[in-house]
Amino acid sequence: MGLLGAFRRRRPDEAEARARVAAWVREIGGFPPEVAVSVNEIVCPDPACPGTETVILVMVPSRPTRACKVPAPVEAVEREQVVRALAT
Repeated sequence: MGLLGAFRRRRPDEAEARARVAAWVREIGGFPPEVAVSVNEIVCPDPACPGTETVILVMVPSRPTRACKVPAPVEAVEREQVVRALAT
């Protein structure tokens, strides 16, 4: 699979994991439906990066987008990691 910048092509089995993480984000953050939540896995080529990480974007209307990172592939993300990411 090829890379498109830091983002790579999604595997078909990622959809369920991304939906699970997004549901946790909504539950933990108490976000209503008008708040957009995006969950993507990226591969950072920089040696200082953890390699594969999950980036969570929380987009509240009329506010700056908030980005949170979990240093794990999306399938391996656990609820407690989302709690910590949203707390920072």
